[in-house]
Amino acid sequence: FPFRLFPLREHGMNRRARPLTWQEIQAFKKSKEVMQRFIRAYQLMLRFYGIVLVNEETGELKRAENWAERFQNLNWFSHNNLRITRILKCLGEMGYEHYQVHLVKFFLTETLVKETLPNVKKSALDYFLFTIRNRQKRRELVYYAWQHFKPRSSFVWGPREKLLKYR
Repeated sequence: FPFRLFPLREHGMNRRARPLTWQEIQAFKKSKEVMQRFIRAYQLMLRFYGIVLVNEETGELKRAENWAERFQNLNWFSHNNLRITRILKCLGEMGYEHYQVHLVKFFLTETLVKETLPNVKKSALDYFLFTIRNRQKRRELVYYAWQHFKPRSSFVWGPREKLLKYR
């Protein structure tokens, strides 16, 4: 079977790759070695995208020194967005929901606040945001996106009346 770096319980673009089972995910989670390799793979992909995992415990991220060059790659090649979505989903499967939150907020900040990744904005809002498993954290991120989206009147990712009340 073809190997996937970030396996999921669903089919991806490679139809020959077999989806993971729930039992396999549980076995992965029980293996300290597998989980350490998973975090190393995550760090490798983050570096490829110009991002550094600052704290393995919390999932906090920051720009890498070569961020400008790597962000250019992210802006030019949209296929990276599919990979990022896959990574986000896999983080959730493997029990790293808090990592999901930091990665999505990182992309929302870079696309909406700093405006360094304009070609990633649509994927961040349409896909990345909705990989977040924790409903409360997802709501907080939708609110964060709404706060920074321009023009705010065009924001379609949450009901305006609820966003106005949310704190």
